[in-house]
Amino acid sequence: MVPILAAACLFIPVLAASHDAAAQPYPYRPVRIVTTQAGGGSDFAARVLAKALTGPLGQTVIVDNRGGGATISADIVAKAPPDGYTLLGASGTLWVASLIRKTSYDTLRDFIPITLAVNTPNILVVHPSVAGSVKDLIALAKAKPGQLNYGSGATGAASHLAGELFKHMAGVDVVRVPYKGSGVSVNALLGNEVQLMFPSASIAIPHVRSGRLKALAVTTTKRFSMMPEVPTMSEAALPGYESSVYAGLFAPIRTPAPVVQRLHREAVQYLNTPEANELFLRSGGADVVAASPQESRAIIQSELQRLGKVIREAHIQDK
Repeated sequence: MVPILAAACLFIPVLAASHDAAAQPYPYRPVRIVTTQAGGGSDFAARVLAKALTGPLGQTVIVDNRGGGATISADIVAKAPPDGYTLLGASGTLWVASLIRKTSYDTLRDFIPITLAVNTPNILVVHPSVAGSVKDLIALAKAKPGQLNYGSGATGAASHLAGELFKHMAGVDVVRVPYKGSGVSVNALLGNEVQLMFPSASIAIPHVRSGRLKALAVTTTKRFSMMPEVPTMSEAALPGYESSVYAGLFAPIRTPAPVVQRLHREAVQYLNTPEANELFLRSGGADVVAASPQESRAIIQSELQRLGKVIREAHIQDK
């Protein structure tokens, strides 16, 4: 009987400590945002949000970079306790990955979007000698089927999907040339080794402003605030065209609603400031969205349907 009583006595402090922890207001310890390798769009957004949340939450918010792509960080967070202390900083590659390969997670089943913070357009750019407008480019591609090349990133990257959507909607045969990095692909375009590309705005803008590349259209449904003179693809030639990259903050499913609401409130309070708009625009080439969890979920559902159609029709698969 004595050993049993002793064991019970030892267990009581553990229960008490667990109860005390659960009773403490969120957050009572540091928060971690797991994201992809340093230097990408997801990492930039995660670092900005981590800094913005640290003050209002009263706890340090740290960024934990993981190599190996979006699926690695997503897997870690999907399996983490749903307590608000392990969050995911991710971009559209989170749900695109599940469309082109088997993943250990389902974006809508395993995550709650705290906010889709920003949206980054891609820019259709060409070597200045190629075309002066989207309509000119389409006419040229139809006159020379299979003779024009477009540079892109890895399979499923935004630059790849934007190019395939262009081919499908314009009804043209343009050959994809994949590259390992944006620098290599841009250099190929500057050298006229490929004739067109859909790089991110931050990559395209310096070369457009120098006159070495010509911007024909932006891939979002609205004109990009840094290049208001450049039409959307929809305005230029292809009504309904849309391709861009969202980045935001996610929590594991079953994270308590008050925690998600607190994180959303503090994040969007910063995102809606002039400082945040200027920072994301000038440093990240992105427009602030600051979507609610409900709005974010609806955007992701729409993205899955729209991009899923492009991926199926183009037979895109990451082997």
